[in-house]
Amino acid sequence: MTLHIESFNLGPLETNAYLLTGPVEGKAIIIDPGMNPGPLVKRIADLEIEAILLTHAHFDHMGGVEEIRKLKGCPVYLHTLESEWLSNPKLNGSMMWPQVTGPLSTEPAEYDLADGLELQLIGHTFKVFHTPGHSPGSVSFKCGNDLFSGDVLFRLGVGRTDLPGGRERDLVDSIQNTLYTFADEVVVYSGHGPRTTIGYEKQRNPYVPASR
Repeated sequence: MTLHIESFNLGPLETNAYLLTGPVEGKAIIIDPGMNPGPLVKRIADLEIEAILLTHAHFDHMGGVEEIRKLKGCPVYLHTLESEWLSNPKLNGSMMWPQVTGPLSTEPAEYDLADGLELQLIGHTFKVFHTPGHSPGSVSFKCGNDLFSGDVLFRLGVGRTDLPGGRERDLVDSIQNTLYTFADEVVVYSGHGPRTTIGYEKQRNPYVPASR
């Protein structure tokens, strides 16, 4: 059963939001609906959204949650370590850059995520991997050979660790000991920038080699 992936580049920080559809016609899930979600909202007009999955709760990844959740009545999933972030602009970072956005907040997530959890959505299984370092509750979602890494691993880059709750050692551990254990052909869909593969990053990523 093929997972169909559409990406939307949203907001001033050009955050990648992903719309995923499967074998069940008319149903979809969204990963990381960012700020200014107009194009995504237009696309989902005739779709039932089963869930919003958040890789983490920084403002540029959750900026569209309020609008889409109200429009579609869909639940939100977020790691328990960031359970207070959606409703707190200080924690989600939206008060740190007033030149980019005003304070953002929405109701807490309906469901908590934890490492190893398997979600049955749109006819597919999404496994949750806790991958902290960029933020304490960062997670990656894996479905077959597709991996949604949020701001942990980018093409030839990694997530920043200088924001509240970030920790470089944790980020390196998450990449080396979790993400790099996946098969080389696994395709990585990051929170920003183009997609890549695990094999490509193991060979070429200048920040985190395959082993240290």
